[in-house]
Amino acid sequence: MKPEALQPAAIRGNFLSTLLFGSRWLQVPLYLGLIAAQLVYVVHFMVELIHLITGTFALTEAAIMLIVLGLIDVVMISNLLIMVIVGGYETFVSRLNLEGHPDEPEWLSHVNANVLKVKLATAIIGISSIHLLKTFINAANLADKVLLWQTVIHMAFIVSAVAIAYIDKLMPNPEKH
Repeated sequence: MKPEALQPAAIRGNFLSTLLFGSRWLQVPLYLGLIAAQLVYVVHFMVELIHLITGTFALTEAAIMLIVLGLIDVVMISNLLIMVIVGGYETFVSRLNLEGHPDEPEWLSHVNANVLKVKLATAIIGISSIHLLKTFINAANLADKVLLWQTVIHMAFIVSAVAIAYIDKLMPNPEKH
């Protein structure tokens, strides 16, 4: 077989590889959307903070605690968004080239899809914990069924996170370069 006959197949294969690898850039609008969602959370945080400050003397201790837990919840969700945006972009789209930057997150140097999954699972447990604490503070106003199901769902998050971490531990770790 002549080498010239193989060239069109090689060109098609190279084009297909380039197209498939280049498709990772389609995720960029998704990450930009998450940045917009984070902006929404910043506005929500500021509204709740103003509500807390202006209502300080009119609010009960339980109401203040619920608002503060809501603020903590927003911060934790924002942290989750940052992990997904930065870690996902770094892992699946392109390197950020932050080596040596004084603000480079410590976790970014060893992020991969499995590490990102474990970090996300633990962040979700933290967020769920805040929601569960808010539920328990407000337990007198809620049905027992609501309390039960929120606890069961929280426990499911914990079991899932432990399973993800265990599976990650079983996976062979790639050598550091």
